[in-house]
Amino acid sequence: MKKTAVFPGSFDPFTKGHECIIDKASKLFDEVIIAIGQNTSKNYLFDLEQRLEHIKSIFSENDNVIVDVYSGLTVEYCKKINADFIVRGLRDSKDFGYERSIAQMNFEISGIESVFFMTDPEFTPINSTIVREIHKSGGKIDLFVTNAGKLVK
Repeated sequence: MKKTAVFPGSFDPFTKGHECIIDKASKLFDEVIIAIGQNTSKNYLFDLEQRLEHIKSIFSENDNVIVDVYSGLTVEYCKKINADFIVRGLRDSKDFGYERSIAQMNFEISGIESVFFMTDPEFTPINSTIVREIHKSGGKIDLFVTNAGKLVK
């Protein structure tokens, strides 16, 4: 039976840390869907189309990685596409505490398991909020974002 996992997030932007998690997950699952969540109450630095095309450009050579867009509860999206697992990335124990609570709630309401992957140590300090601030201040984000040129136009 095919094992499908969803890696949900806003990915504003999709960093090398996110990429590291997908590289690991794509070796374990038959299909990994990077699901860009839409939240109308959130102000994004990069618009949805930029984020979608940017992520697709990173994984264009990887046949078992798909990029999609969704809204609403992640577990409802998982049910809709018959995904068995939710993938989450961890940088440190603070991430684990936060993600564990969400994973437990998701399991309670859906029965869908979450699988955690640790990012490689060199990506631990990278987070999208800091990368956005660097970009807004005119700094280059190439060190933190693969194919940054596809995102920043």
